[in-house]
Amino acid sequence: MLLRVKMKGLTLAALAVTLIATVFATKSPYQAVLQHSRIRGRQHGPNVCAMQRIRGTDKKYFTNCKQWYHRKICGKPTNEFCIHIGCLPYSYEQCHFAPLALPLVNIYNTLGVVGATTTRMYSERAKLQEEIEGPGSFTFFSPSNEAWAELPTEILDALVSNVNIELLNALHYHMVNQRLTSDDLKHGSSFPSMYQDFNIQIHHYPNGVVTVNCARLVKTDQHATNGIVHVVNRVITAITNNIHSFLETVDDLETLRTAVAAAGLTAMLENEGSYTVFAPTNEAFEKIPPDMLSRILGDPVALKDLLNNHILKNMYCADSIVSGTPLETLQGTVLEVGCDGEEMTLNGKAIITTKDHLGTNGVVHYINELLIPDSAKTLKEIAEGVPQVSTATKLFEDAGLNRYLTGTEAVTMIAPQNYAFKGAMKNHILKERLSSKSLYHDQKLETLSGNKLRVFMYRNNLCIENACIAAHDINGRYGTMFAVDKVLAPPMGNVMDVLKADNRFSILVDLIQKAGMTELLNQNRVYTIFALTDEAFRAMPPADFNKLTNDKELAKVLKYHIGDGFIISGGVTSHNRLKPLLGEKLELGIRNSTMYVNRVPVVDSDLMATNGVVHAIASVIKPLPPKAGRDQPEGASASRYSAVRVSYIYIYL
Repeated sequence: MLLRVKMKGLTLAALAVTLIATVFATKSPYQAVLQHSRIRGRQHGPNVCAMQRIRGTDKKYFTNCKQWYHRKICGKPTNEFCIHIGCLPYSYEQCHFAPLALPLVNIYNTLGVVGATTTRMYSERAKLQEEIEGPGSFTFFSPSNEAWAELPTEILDALVSNVNIELLNALHYHMVNQRLTSDDLKHGSSFPSMYQDFNIQIHHYPNGVVTVNCARLVKTDQHATNGIVHVVNRVITAITNNIHSFLETVDDLETLRTAVAAAGLTAMLENEGSYTVFAPTNEAFEKIPPDMLSRILGDPVALKDLLNNHILKNMYCADSIVSGTPLETLQGTVLEVGCDGEEMTLNGKAIITTKDHLGTNGVVHYINELLIPDSAKTLKEIAEGVPQVSTATKLFEDAGLNRYLTGTEAVTMIAPQNYAFKGAMKNHILKERLSSKSLYHDQKLETLSGNKLRVFMYRNNLCIENACIAAHDINGRYGTMFAVDKVLAPPMGNVMDVLKADNRFSILVDLIQKAGMTELLNQNRVYTIFALTDEAFRAMPPADFNKLTNDKELAKVLKYHIGDGFIISGGVTSHNRLKPLLGEKLELGIRNSTMYVNRVPVVDSDLMATNGVVHAIASVIKPLPPKAGRDQPEGASASRYSAVRVSYIYIYL
């Protein structure tokens, strides 16, 4: 019996630990950030929170560790200051005393305690004082004094001129007939207000920001005997219309309204949801070239892509958006949030000018520039926005291919980056639209000229002939662009044809023919040939050249320079091996963009052939000594092997 009691005690203890762990694990984002601020402020006394204020402004934030140690918010330097939570006196500037907790009072008096004196004054005028002093359990989202001061004069005059109706209704809309702590304010929840049960919307973001109808909670959980007070940074208004109905009423969004209808998005913006719309003004549409605007407005697919790039999947109030926050659109793109002075930017350009127009199914922010996705652009428009391919774009135009870059034909443009150019431009437009994710090894791609390009798949690269894809696909309205690291050089014959066509290899061609290997290299196999140049042969001592070209050994020497397989420079990593037709495996590597084979540098790589590839070298390849530093280029430590004399002929036996 005693054993059972002990086991039961252990079980209860374990259950208690589990429950405590669960409570801490489910802490809200706001409470997590607040806890950090309390830790920062505890040196100044109990019940104190440290905050950050942006210098030169009155903007204050509870912040996380990353923001705290960077001492920046939205790129602006901040100062540390303290507030005292739930007690008086409190000071934004000094943290040198420990406050004493005061007894709870009713909501009317709590408004005075938290400094919301304007709300308290208007409560008196609207005859609300008796209600919030009396029995009940209310939540009051009280605007701060600054929030009332920022209210447009005409709206404030309308409220105070009719205190018994308009002002009372406005204050009741800030109240809920139940006690709601910050932990009860779950993301996406809504509660009926005390004004005709119109709902108020709650959003509790991962960065700790909590909003009610997009007004940020700046002081939370101020408990009272008959409820609780949360101070917010603006006066909130009732939400009655959906996003589309709002767009219909704003003259400055006339072009957007027309575009929404043409793209068939009206129903979506009328139905239930929780969207964020970055609404381009009429002026924003006028900033883009007329031809481009006319093309997009007349193309339902491009227009829908354009508009979806301005709509987020989730609702973001302006105060919840911090520089660096990734925002995913309905188009699947991610918008980059930044700052320009006091203003917020999107993708480094579009300025958010007017914020937080609420609808029943989301929020609208005005922007003064369009956010045009690549999928709504022609290939030429895409290329004009990518400076790295400006040379290729000009060459396409000079070659008379502009109609493929601006037209509606489905093509794929392979655009060498500027640094890749060494010669002429050709075979860089494929006859079909492709995705790099659909490519596979040894696939054949047909160009406009009818040539077939091969795809090579390596562990570290995806290549088309000698050029490897250097960036993600850029998908335009009608075409796709692959940015590659070299100008494409399709094969013009087999490996023997390549060697014969290049006068640098005339001696090598003679030796191949002398060794009787011409037929071998004409076969339908794949080879990687490390081809000695004429200059390399001429630099050899005559005795060594004679030994190298000895009839009995010549074929062995040549076969050690021919890999049984196919690898271009883009497929070489820091350490690869390739089996030659005869002898020990060859060690391949890349160092400072130069390819090496057994520490011999390749002087010209990727001369493409139908049955392989040729890499030019300037010295004979030797097998590496058994314990040699195989990552070391030839000649880097010649002193280490200076005592060893190995003739060219014996190393192949």
